[in-house]
Amino acid sequence: MFTQALDLVPSYLESLQINRKITGIFCSVGFSDRRCSPGGREDGSGDRGDGVRELDRGLRDDNASSTADRPRFLITVDTEGDNLWSRPHVITTRNADFLPRFQSLCERYHLRPTYVVTHEMAVSPSFRLFGLDVLKRGTAEIGMHLHAWNTPPQAPLTVDDLGCQPYLIEYPEQTMREKISALTDRLEDTFGVKMVSHRAGRWAFNETYARLLVQHGYRVDCSVTPHVSWKTHMGGTLGHGGSDYSRFPDNAYFVDLDNIARPGASPLLEVPMTIVPTRGPSFDAFRRALPPGSLARRALNKYFPPVRWLRPDRQNRDAMVRIVEQAVRARKPYVEFMVHSSELMPEGSPLFRTAAEIDTLYGDLEVLFQTAARLCVGATLQEYGEHYQQSSQRRTS
Repeated sequence: MFTQALDLVPSYLESLQINRKITGIFCSVGFSDRRCSPGGREDGSGDRGDGVRELDRGLRDDNASSTADRPRFLITVDTEGDNLWSRPHVITTRNADFLPRFQSLCERYHLRPTYVVTHEMAVSPSFRLFGLDVLKRGTAEIGMHLHAWNTPPQAPLTVDDLGCQPYLIEYPEQTMREKISALTDRLEDTFGVKMVSHRAGRWAFNETYARLLVQHGYRVDCSVTPHVSWKTHMGGTLGHGGSDYSRFPDNAYFVDLDNIARPGASPLLEVPMTIVPTRGPSFDAFRRALPPGSLARRALNKYFPPVRWLRPDRQNRDAMVRIVEQAVRARKPYVEFMVHSSELMPEGSPLFRTAAEIDTLYGDLEVLFQTAARLCVGATLQEYGEHYQQSSQRRTS
């Protein structure tokens, strides 16, 4: 297998034009968004070039780019306990106190986040006050985000569910139903609104889950991560990995409840995350030929990631902006950004540990949201679902 990978190297290097300066190569593949920003400035504040100016002129001049036809910019916040990547056995919710800063930034640019909320945040007094305020002012949406390992009723799947963090789809259907019912009721009782939007914990979704969401009145799901498989990410039971979305659609569709990978006639609208492949078929073949888990493959994935998400990672500000700009050029109906609530506070995540790193994150978000406000229209998941439904009806009438 490794020999096959080596055989692919010459043609791949030729396609990359490896004789270019090494810095040029890194810039072309987005190795360092800051050093290789379009204007050549370290801080990325240089002129973004004729292409973006042309894009802005086109948006002003083209009647087809009226507000109604611009892409919706969807902000989704996985609103959950502090630093769950560390798999804590005592879950805290201090990050709720840091959400007003994020909400204020969104409102400054007329963007409307959807907070998909776990059990621990639903019972947090601080988040309850925050959620009731944004709902009263009509500036955000509250949805559901179900972590099976700590959502009542408790039904242990392993000897240490808090450590293993099992997927909801590993549980029996009746347990799935009970957990969905319990969290839905908790959220609706707490916030006084019907829950219609949802994202699965750890991105794990299947047909049983989709049918249960429909039965509980949900109308929008955003669990699908196109071009990404979670099969190697273990849950609570031996050998049970997560969902494989490698061949799922990357645009919104009403799901087929017998096969969630294809469009159907159910009332549940799937709004996949915005995830963009970064390489062509030849590069993918080279990557697949490397043994899974090998040092070579891990290095390749680190420095030449197969996809780019519309989510912050400390060094992808310009890449996120480009994703939005490219979506507008391609007349995509939406772009979907995500962040975890705990990433918005110091020591709340592995990526953003210090107050300085949080400030840098907000600087990146400011640039991204400026672009989104200029080129897109802010919407919650529920609002986008209604917009999609109306647009579908117009197309078929």
